[in-house]
Amino acid sequence: MMKKIYGHLKQQLQGLLPATGKTSSLIDGLELIRRDRAARDESCIYQPAIEFIVQGEMESLTGNERLAYGEGQIMVTGIDAPCIINDIKVAADAPFLCVDLVLDLALVTEISVNMGTINLCNSHKGICVIPSTPEIADAFLRLIRLLHTPQHIEALAPLIIREIHYYLLIGEMGKYLRALATEGSHNQRVAKSVSWLRDNFLAPLEIEQLANLAHMSVSTFHRHFRKVTSFSPLQFQKRLRLYEAQRLMLVEELDGTTAAFQVGYESASQFNREYKREFGNPPQRDVDRMRVASV
Repeated sequence: MMKKIYGHLKQQLQGLLPATGKTSSLIDGLELIRRDRAARDESCIYQPAIEFIVQGEMESLTGNERLAYGEGQIMVTGIDAPCIINDIKVAADAPFLCVDLVLDLALVTEISVNMGTINLCNSHKGICVIPSTPEIADAFLRLIRLLHTPQHIEALAPLIIREIHYYLLIGEMGKYLRALATEGSHNQRVAKSVSWLRDNFLAPLEIEQLANLAHMSVSTFHRHFRKVTSFSPLQFQKRLRLYEAQRLMLVEELDGTTAAFQVGYESASQFNREYKREFGNPPQRDVDRMRVASV
């Protein structure tokens, strides 16, 4: 059954994605991704999503956590998370194919109402990789097929998206997702501080302010923040700044010094040191490398 479903999924995605790229769809929150070439050392910031790998393999690094996942697996990201994509593997006749669906925490909360209580004292990692199930794979296939009949999207897409969230909730990810969506849980409180950091990463870091936002002592906040994100708060902010500086240089063609000051650095030399430590090359050389690789 699974082999047949994956055959249909690959056929659908290759038909909808004739060339490399990430494409938004007519269904809110659904993106389709195709890669025809291998890729290494790309920085990105994961956002809360359900990422279903249909073909190919990917390896990424967030903090000290290395994640490897491939065909038939799902990566569920519950929080914003800076990461480095170490490797995307493709074959000449088998491009990397992936479906990205926004994780709807409000929907998780709604579905969870009648599922009993959970232990709010435990925190869980913000990113997990799990195997798909026939039910989830079939639901994704039906969701993608809806793109061929846009007149049915408004009525049917919300039902299928709800179904996908339901199957995740009754599976091995259920306890984590419910903790993330439950007011007062450690995961939910850390997620709130992560959202604040994402929106305010240019500002000086005030650990006490973040801990107060999460209603935790500073030491407790540090412990749970690292468990959920794989970073300390300072490391998390630093990566947000570095990734944004890289984007400014690559996309908006700013020089390194200007980009450094725009993302909150007060010293260009400190920016250069931390950039090289994170990406392996000085800023300009790294940007030149990425431009050559994208040609």
